[in-house]
Amino acid sequence: MVHTDARFVVGVVGNVISGGLFLSPIPTFIQIWRKKDVEAFDPRPYLTTVLNCLFWCYYGLPFVNPNSILVVTINGIGLFIELIYLIIFFYYAAAKGRKRVATYFICELILFGALVAATMLAIPEHKMAMNRPLRAVVVGVICDFFNVLMYGSPLFNVREVFKTKSVKYMPFTLLVANFLNGCCWTSYALIGKVDYFILISNGLGAIFGAFQLIIYAIFYKTTPKDEDPSGKTTNEVQLCTNV
Repeated sequence: MVHTDARFVVGVVGNVISGGLFLSPIPTFIQIWRKKDVEAFDPRPYLTTVLNCLFWCYYGLPFVNPNSILVVTINGIGLFIELIYLIIFFYYAAAKGRKRVATYFICELILFGALVAATMLAIPEHKMAMNRPLRAVVVGVICDFFNVLMYGSPLFNVREVFKTKSVKYMPFTLLVANFLNGCCWTSYALIGKVDYFILISNGLGAIFGAFQLIIYAIFYKTTPKDEDPSGKTTNEVQLCTNV
């Protein structure tokens, strides 16, 4: 009972942090709305987040991985928010941009539908592996693959930091939030019955987050004073918001 209550509390905290991260691109879309133009903004991070949220929502359903309602709630909220971003992007994009968004989105739905059909039809609900439903194992591996990619994506900025000796493209508040997000969901996975799939990707996410904060601390003093790293608007969705 104590484990259940603690897990629930940590999960709620994780929902709050993840929800804040899902909302972090709002300044980008306010800029798009004001200019009535998507300019050079790339929709692929948002499309990738949509697919990741779909996978995690499926993973948390009772007939896949029981007792994971908080996984469903935050990714359901994230999915809704990301779809709003894509609608705004689609509305203001040129014909070529709209075609690309529509093509990617349709391909994602086909991929997700194929995964759901394959796991529902080919894997019996009560078949077990690794002391948990086999269906959860298969879906969990896929979710982990995407989550690790998302947690690692901000590391591409590290090369630029070393090159310029500037943390201009590493927003500090988002780095801290990503680190806390990884730590929170890692704790959630360890309470009670260990959820290895939430643990692996978010444990790595916490490590990646700590590494980025160390890099930020090292190069903060060498960042030119006219560059305000904390106020830099970024087109990167914080893709590591999902559990």
